[in-house]
Amino acid sequence: MANDIKREWFETDYYAVLGVPKDAAQADVTKAYRKLARKYHPDTNPGDDAAEERFKEISGAYDVVGDEEKRASYDQARARGPMGGGFGGSGGSSNGGFGFEGVDLGDIFGSVFGGGGQGGRTFGDQPGGRHARIKRPGRDQEARLTISFDEAMRGTTTSISLSDGSGKRTIKIRIPAGVESGQRIRLRGKGGPGDPPGDLYVIVSVGDHAVFGRRGAKLTLDLPVTIAEAALGAEVKVPTFTGNSVTVRIPPGTQQGRTLRVRGAGVPSDETDEATSGDLLVVVSIAVPMNLSKKQSEALQAFADLDDESPRRHLEADD
Repeated sequence: MANDIKREWFETDYYAVLGVPKDAAQADVTKAYRKLARKYHPDTNPGDDAAEERFKEISGAYDVVGDEEKRASYDQARARGPMGGGFGGSGGSSNGGFGFEGVDLGDIFGSVFGGGGQGGRTFGDQPGGRHARIKRPGRDQEARLTISFDEAMRGTTTSISLSDGSGKRTIKIRIPAGVESGQRIRLRGKGGPGDPPGDLYVIVSVGDHAVFGRRGAKLTLDLPVTIAEAALGAEVKVPTFTGNSVTVRIPPGTQQGRTLRVRGAGVPSDETDEATSGDLLVVVSIAVPMNLSKKQSEALQAFADLDDESPRRHLEADD
């Protein structure tokens, strides 16, 4: 039995089975396993014996290198493994290869399989054996969450309730400042039950604001100005999302739709650092009066009589 175990450990590169380098981070090992497990899972490959064998091989590899303690023991065993010659016996190699004197493989295997010597599980119960337990990774799940514009801007912590095969559960979630509608927030291990559990993806929907709009990291604000302010220029105070106000200069001759920029007054970063905040885009809208007094009409008519420059000159046909 010990010989079988040694062959499994020394002849099988579990990292190669999972397609990861030997120095891969533990999270990358899990990610690779889950990807392969979904691909070769018996539920998605009914009647495919080759896929089932591949799934067992993947599960067997992950059972060892997917656990930090088992992985360390596995790496140690392979580092001390034979560099030539057979796997049987405890004596040294007749070819001068690595010998097992002073190395208690029972301790190494015992630390991996949960107990040393005769107290461990039989090899038939180990991953890759005839009675290997098939691990079923949990399914990823999605949930939708609607938050206010203010919550999206400032960030918040809230809870969502889920009802699934594992019953009703409530999960706390931190919403980072600056989140956008449609953004997916990943909660590792909070999805469907399994080994390992699936992930939960929360899709955020952000409500509208009465004053501000949004373009990525920038906030937008429509600023109505009078005809006189647009023509002559003006200084106008505008609000910012933080509750302060800033003075914006309207240059003389400003046209409808002109955009003025207020730096650092846009969407804050998750680090709440003003230096990394977006900008506020102030979009000028010229408010044309609808009910003119007699004096206003006369004044505008006088201006029209003095204005000999047509704004439609480029549309006029040449004589």
